[in-house]
Amino acid sequence: MARKKALLVIDMLNDFVREGAPLEVPETRKIIPNIAKRIEEARKEGIPVIYLCDNHREDDPEFKVWPRHAVKGTKGAEVVEELRPQPGDMVVPKVSYSGFFQTDLDERLKSLEVEELILTGCVTNICVLYTAVDAYMRGYYVDVPEDSVAALNPEDHRFALRQIKEVLKPRR
Repeated sequence: MARKKALLVIDMLNDFVREGAPLEVPETRKIIPNIAKRIEEARKEGIPVIYLCDNHREDDPEFKVWPRHAVKGTKGAEVVEELRPQPGDMVVPKVSYSGFFQTDLDERLKSLEVEELILTGCVTNICVLYTAVDAYMRGYYVDVPEDSVAALNPEDHRFALRQIKEVLKPRR
């Protein structure tokens, strides 16, 4: 029997995607069509689509490391128009790299009886990787399609994908 899946769309927000954004990841613009296709397929197949979105306070400690971005209530914290959530999709605000840290993501997934997560979005070596690691530690199968994630540079992108592939192997 096939495992029940959920599609996660991570931080495809204006403050990461749009040209000139505070934490612009130019490669994100190239993966929008791939993610849009995955979202469309998931909706058709009845696979839950869950958006994990940075949602920071004005004085968030993360701003000591990164430029101010995705502040709650700002346009920069919104999902890009091309991938906008639809009725029935879930949006989980997050305050750190992992979509599981101080969120109700795990509870939502368990209530849906999800066993496998398909992770898309940005940044491959930060929010995607740390969400993947936390998912694995909680017993989920993790799939990260290479054509649907983006990083700030190719080296970090390859590193994260290698870590996911070689370290986060399904437990049998």
